[in-house]
Amino acid sequence: MTGDLSSSAIHALLADGTTVRVRAVEPEDRDQLHRLYARMSPENLRMRFFAVSPRSAALAADHACTPSGPGHRALAAELQGRIIGLAEYDACDERGSAELAVAVADGQHHRGVGTLLVEHLASAARADGITLFLADALSENAEVLRLFSDLGLRVTRRTDGPETRCTIALDQDDAYLRAVEERGRTADLASMEPLFRPRSVAVVGAGRRPGSVGRAVLRHLRTSGFTGRLFAVNPHAHALLGVPSYPAVAALPFPPDLVVVATPATAVPTVAEEAGEAGVHAMVVLSAGLDPVQAQALLTACRTHGIRLVGPNCLGVANTDPALRMDATFAAGHPRPGTAGIGVQSGGVGIGLLEGLARLGIGVSTFASLGDKYDVSGNDMLQWWENDGTTDLALLHLESFGNPRAFSRTARRVTRRMPLLTVDAGRTDAGRRAAASHSAAAATGTLTRQALFIQAGITATRSVGELLEAAALFHAQPLPAGTRVAVVTNAGGAGVLAADACVEAGLVLPALTSDLVGDLLAVLPDGAAVGNPVDVTAAVAEDELGACLDRLTAHRGVDAVVVALVPTAVAAATGDDLVRAVTRGPAARRSPVALVRLEQDASVRLLPAAEGGEIPSYAQPHAAARALAHAARRTAWLARPPSARRTPEGIDPPRARAVADQWLTGHPDGGWPGPRACAELLGCYGIPQSPWAWAETEDDAVRAAEHLGGSDGRVVLKAHWPGLVHKSEQHAVRLDLLGEAQVRSAYQDLRTRFEGLMTGVVVQPLAERGTELLAGIVQDQVFGPLIIFGLGGTATEVFADRAARLAPLTDLDVHDLIASPRCAPLLFGASGADPLDLDGLEQLLHRLSGMAENVPQLAEADLNPVLATPGGLAVLDARVRLLPPRPHDPYLRRLR
Repeated sequence: MTGDLSSSAIHALLADGTTVRVRAVEPEDRDQLHRLYARMSPENLRMRFFAVSPRSAALAADHACTPSGPGHRALAAELQGRIIGLAEYDACDERGSAELAVAVADGQHHRGVGTLLVEHLASAARADGITLFLADALSENAEVLRLFSDLGLRVTRRTDGPETRCTIALDQDDAYLRAVEERGRTADLASMEPLFRPRSVAVVGAGRRPGSVGRAVLRHLRTSGFTGRLFAVNPHAHALLGVPSYPAVAALPFPPDLVVVATPATAVPTVAEEAGEAGVHAMVVLSAGLDPVQAQALLTACRTHGIRLVGPNCLGVANTDPALRMDATFAAGHPRPGTAGIGVQSGGVGIGLLEGLARLGIGVSTFASLGDKYDVSGNDMLQWWENDGTTDLALLHLESFGNPRAFSRTARRVTRRMPLLTVDAGRTDAGRRAAASHSAAAATGTLTRQALFIQAGITATRSVGELLEAAALFHAQPLPAGTRVAVVTNAGGAGVLAADACVEAGLVLPALTSDLVGDLLAVLPDGAAVGNPVDVTAAVAEDELGACLDRLTAHRGVDAVVVALVPTAVAAATGDDLVRAVTRGPAARRSPVALVRLEQDASVRLLPAAEGGEIPSYAQPHAAARALAHAARRTAWLARPPSARRTPEGIDPPRARAVADQWLTGHPDGGWPGPRACAELLGCYGIPQSPWAWAETEDDAVRAAEHLGGSDGRVVLKAHWPGLVHKSEQHAVRLDLLGEAQVRSAYQDLRTRFEGLMTGVVVQPLAERGTELLAGIVQDQVFGPLIIFGLGGTATEVFADRAARLAPLTDLDVHDLIASPRCAPLLFGASGADPLDLDGLEQLLHRLSGMAENVPQLAEADLNPVLATPGGLAVLDARVRLLPPRPHDPYLRRLR
């Protein structure tokens, strides 16, 4: 099946935020399905079976319980143990099509039950090779016809009398994914209302001891001015901190919207079950140290009763909306109201961000410490911020990704509306081990994570400090139009430091135009050097510096200004305040301004501006330059035109899957296929390969060399045996062989050195001169397929010059892949040389992307070297690794 439902159920949200369990129908469900149909009204039975037919309903219930297989699948939606919906398909005689049937219990319509089931059934069908659903409905059955048309899939209708025949294509294109995302977003927001906008909160585990976590949270809720009803749960107290206390959740006067749990780990599952039975729909578990049994019991209770869960092992949540004022955390102070959303896994990082933003004077809209992230995730936070009507800057610190491809699609949408800043944590092996240990999450490779950030438009920083530095600029200043920076200083040395920092950050210091130079000289004191940096000298007056900045920020040749100032006795003697010159009028400035003051104690501050707004002031020029570089990259990302996926011509995905299946039949544990199967797989995607022949004897090698020898007859012999990966490292390649004697000698040498291993040799013509590149696929167990591109050949590991993007690739992704490696100038024609076959490289990467997406058995592909010349390209050596597929639909709606 999909790999999600074959062995266990999954949980997902309905349109109103209710949690349901989606699972395969089992024979034991027969009685429940009979009751499902028996409780339907005569009208609904008529719509389902075209007649009021109890016998048809009974037969349908029996049929749904038949054993599942590629020709028949049936899924049930279960709400607290009761089946409320059924969707099933039966394969038709026509290859690739199946008859679809859907039934939803009376009283459960208009909640998205049928749509959710069809989404999951379609995913299962795709894995079974089904490409079309066929469904018959009465033409008057507007509800089911609307269900089919609103799926986002291509639907065609044919009406014949009272019946309508619907044909539903199961292609998972962007239109369908957008429709699924929109349904998921609606459901997600509804489910999180009680979490972030609760009308009542109960704190379980609030103790009498002043130092207890629960008591600290209860105090925070009181002192923050929470506008809803507040309760404590403690069997040993009638009131705590003036808040009424009850012995258990079940004893509360009514079910609270949100329960905050701060009990010992052993009590957490019991509290969750009790809260679920009482009707609670949101829970924050601060408790840490749950063992696997306790963790599973907690999650089972939340899923069974439809509770959205933050944590465990977290700092809490907060919403500063003046109408709510909820601070359910045990941080040192209350977050200031504002527009920055914060989501973190680590409570320590959360405290650091809250205190850092407080120092800057940047207020917070919503805060969530996700902890071990059993349920509510970064993806949930993004969707909340996107729709809360308040947040305009998002700060996210994640140590793991549950569904990176869904996260990427959400982030791409959200970053169009607001900056999304993160810390690229776990860049080293030690950091990844710490992250995995801390959050019990799979460690993520740096290259993979950076690909996600780049493609989604996420601003990735290297530390919490750098995150705050960038956040200050994004919060206070407009985005620069580009990377051109003017540096202004009253001390030459400070200007040099600022100039170096800008260039090292990837910014450009252009020569100032003659008209701008004239304007600056007219307002600056004698002796000013109007290059770039602009040295206004220590004698500059406040008004002169202000006029200089006004002209620079208004000029179309300057995208941003860095002002590096040092305190001088001259300014002190004249009473000039040079900092005031910088902050006096940002409302009239087109370009962003960043101030650098080397004597400043804090790494970054926000200085109030005279005409409203703020100016970021940094203690180090590198901090200002990094922040501006992040802002410039966001400008460039926002300016990117819409990009689409491309389906290359001449590909044959079904045949590729068949080739992989055939090889895996003889190698059920997977592995590295031989040259024939590898070449056939690449051929299914039209990937150009150098001519080659397989030889198992010396005479075969000679004949192949005579046939394949190039213009000068020279060939290459490459030894092969199962499991051989790095031929060059094993010295299993003989180059530049001419004539029968050299071919025989090379073959004999390889056979002697690798006796007992070698099963044959690959014979190829000696390649022309060209640029050796690497292209490949890596299937990341968390992120899915990743496309790699960069410098190839024997030095590929030495230089490690490569870039990566997550598949499927768009046109812009492909362009970025080619332009990102350090070797890119060689590809585009450096020093007057002709550019390589760029169209061919783009085609190659699109074909690899299609293969990665369409062949689930493909675990790895390594094309190295790919020889590229101005006239074309060819793969000289390739290897692929196949594994039994574990189908997984990353876009399927389900809770973690």
